[in-house]
Amino acid sequence: MPRREPPGAAGPLPEDDFFLPDLCAPRAVFFAVLLAELLVLVHHLADSVPRPFDWQALGPASLFVQWCVLLSSALLCALRPLLARFGLPFVTVVALAVVATVTAVSSGLARLAYPPTLEAVQAPGWILRNVLVAVLLAGIVLRYFYLQQQLVRQQRAGLQARLASLRSRIHPHFLFNTLNSIASLIGARPAAAERAVEDLADLLRASLREDEQETTVAEELALCERYLAIETLRLGDRLAVEWAVDDAARAERLPSMLLQPLLENAVNHGIARLPEGGCIRVVIEARDGELRLSLVNPVPGEGGAGAGSGEHLALDNIRQRLAALYPERHRFRAARAGDSYAVAVRLPLHRAR
Repeated sequence: MPRREPPGAAGPLPEDDFFLPDLCAPRAVFFAVLLAELLVLVHHLADSVPRPFDWQALGPASLFVQWCVLLSSALLCALRPLLARFGLPFVTVVALAVVATVTAVSSGLARLAYPPTLEAVQAPGWILRNVLVAVLLAGIVLRYFYLQQQLVRQQRAGLQARLASLRSRIHPHFLFNTLNSIASLIGARPAAAERAVEDLADLLRASLREDEQETTVAEELALCERYLAIETLRLGDRLAVEWAVDDAARAERLPSMLLQPLLENAVNHGIARLPEGGCIRVVIEARDGELRLSLVNPVPGEGGAGAGSGEHLALDNIRQRLAALYPERHRFRAARAGDSYAVAVRLPLHRAR
């Protein structure tokens, strides 16, 4: 991964972390047109006092400003992949030079196109004034883009720290429960305990890879099978799992350590508290542009032992991770329905390459 220069450095800026946005995007074009028109309107309102508002002059002025703004945006959009290779000072100078050149050429053409009777266009220094105003406003806009990019960097760094904190809360919870299961097997079933230790080693190797925030459904299922193998040694026939996994969903990506904590929650707060045990039903499918996961497990009746804080902690951790990774593109529901507890997760499809 290429090293990123600190803010204000003169080194090259990666295109995916470039402070100059894509000015060809529909949203950017819309706001450019809107802000340019508001600027022209404010100028004419201020210039018309105490004279009547000149509606006839508003049209040509709007056409001129919109032309300069859109042409400058189009040129900067075309130059963006090239500018992303250079440092901040060079990019700023080039962007201001593009705006100044477009404004100067457009102002010169306007003087030739408009009749000499139009005093505002034919006034001495009109071209220079337009260039200075355009460069000043462009500098303000570039400064805004730079500050916006720094804010995105800070939010991204905070997100990574938050995800690391949430993952670190899940790891000890998973580890302690698994070690307790192994400890209960050492005296009576040493061979089973040895296999459990091997499964635990594989689980820890997978769960402690902090450099991988995402995994595939197939890899997550393999992780869950190792966990269930350990819990089966503790619970025996009381634990049963029914899988319904869509083959098309196995290659999709999802946050790592997502399904395993849900299974752990279902086992510890559902199956383990029932003397007769029960069956956990897991459904994973890819449909309508979404990866859908649902997990249903039996729980003790209303008069039985209630859910502990660990259950809420695990679900809250997952809810916060999903909110950080997919702010507006996910759904997470967890609720009790009679003697069952259901968790449903929906994520945008993201197939592994």
